[in-house]
Amino acid sequence: MTTTTQDAQARIDAAVKANDVLLFMKGTPLFPQCGFSSRAIAILEHLGVAFESVDVLQDQGVRQGIKDYSNWPTIPQLYVKGEFVGGSDIMMEMYESGELAELMQDKGVAAA
Repeated sequence: MTTTTQDAQARIDAAVKANDVLLFMKGTPLFPQCGFSSRAIAILEHLGVAFESVDVLQDQGVRQGIKDYSNWPTIPQLYVKGEFVGGSDIMMEMYESGELAELMQDKGVAAA
């Protein structure tokens, strides 16, 4: 690992551990830059949970680093209480089945 890669991994790890609900996405919640990120934001807003986001388009190290961190090839990526949940499709499936709301409740995630 290069120093830059290690730095990105350390920043990603710190962000994941510091936030109850964290979404790595393209763009921001107000201006998502892809349909999948937009859908992920909509799901979290419908659940009414407080969350933070990281715009991977602002940092190439984080953009690639998050894929390595989770061993997951796509963005967005959702983390709840430090655990990787999945991307947009998994979030949608879990939301529709009620699993995502249950996970948030089980983990004690605060409402927005």
